Amino acid sequence: MAWSALYLVNFLWAMAGSSTQSRSSCSVPSAQQPLVNGLQVRMENSVTSSAFPNPSVLIAMNLAGAYNLEVQKLLTYQLMASDAADLTIGQLALTIMALTSSCRDPGNRVSILQGQMENWVPSSTSTQASTFYGPSLAILALCQKNPETTLPIAARFAKTLLANSSPFNMDTGAMATLALTCMYNKIPVGSEEGYRVLFGQVLKDIVKNISIRIQDNGIIGSIYSTGLAMQALSVTPEKPNKEWNCKETMDTILNEIEQGKFHNPMSIAQILPSLKGKTYLDVPQVSCSPDNEVQPTLPNQPTTVPTSASNITVIYTINNQLRGVDLLFNVTINVSVKSGSVLLVVLEEAQRKNPMFKFETTMTSWGPLVSSINNIAENVNHKTYWQFLSGKTPLNEGVADYIPFNHEHITANFTQY
Repeated sequence: MAWSALYLVNFLWAMAGSSTQSRSSCSVPSAQQPLVNGLQVRMENSVTSSAFPNPSVLIAMNLAGAYNLEVQKLLTYQLMASDAADLTIGQLALTIMALTSSCRDPGNRVSILQGQMENWVPSSTSTQASTFYGPSLAILALCQKNPETTLPIAARFAKTLLANSSPFNMDTGAMATLALTCMYNKIPVGSEEGYRVLFGQVLKDIVKNISIRIQDNGIIGSIYSTGLAMQALSVTPEKPNKEWNCKETMDTILNEIEQGKFHNPMSIAQILPSLKGKTYLDVPQVSCSPDNEVQPTLPNQPTTVPTSASNITVIYTINNQLRGVDLLFNVTINVSVKSGSVLLVVLEEAQRKNPMFKFETTMTSWGPLVSSINNIAENVNHKTYWQFLSGKTPLNEGVADYIPFNHEHITANFTQY
């Protein structure tokens, strides 16, 4: 993430900030590069004509250098055909950056996004921090297109962040860091010094919150929030309070990849830029010169003898104890599924056995999200949603990715944030 200070020294700032400069330099060892290549191939293979068109995947693909050019073209065309009216602020911002990374004109999407951000206001000073994620993406996308007109919008956004009192959210903090770093480095010459002070203060507060969440093994928050956090820490002008050892983070992430933790296309899209030494600030600098497809070197796959999977039993509870909701319940069922099945299969089997476990999903960039169970649906206005836990620990993967173990107790708890 990079910020250009004054237009007087804009060229020098651009040289320092347009490409990623890690405070703690690290890169993937050549021996483990096939592992990263395999991760990218998995992500690219998720793109089909019928799949959810994910702009984050295209951004990661272009920052890393696409292997499958046909897939790259397909996803680009899908996003070009998308209707801005159907997109949230965050989705629209990502689409603009994705098309920019493919050297395509986003058209009137930029002006639409700017209008939305000019009218954007949080509901209160205690608004959940995650609701600032989309607007952070918007500030970043607008900064990369026209920082001068974005300046007052970004300033209002920064003041809103300062006033917010909700608990810190890692993904939002990382994305806000990328956005405000972009603005910090592109403050037009002659602008009030107050802009620099404001952006610097917000960045200092966010980076402090990120740095205190750096674990001893280098993971920042969780393994799935580490990718964006690495981008943020590698470019912010504010030094983390806690020293960050990027190499240690990289080593741990590579070990997690070997363990198969990154298989969701969205999780790959968020970690891949850091593995390639890139950040979202590099989007405007992506080269789109025609190249021949490069065949990646992939890791050797051990030969496995297929075996019939044994069954496991998963204890599954659905619980709603929120007052004001018509139907209160706490019901448990034992579900038998094949070992290695994802949680979604458990939910489907529970639904088949007992109609009280009926559920509905909404498709998101992370895959299907359970939006309703037993006819009780999430509600943004009431700040309610279905949270899944293993024992008492919230799951950090979705129902289409998490693989339960034998006799694990999974609870779907209707929760208010």
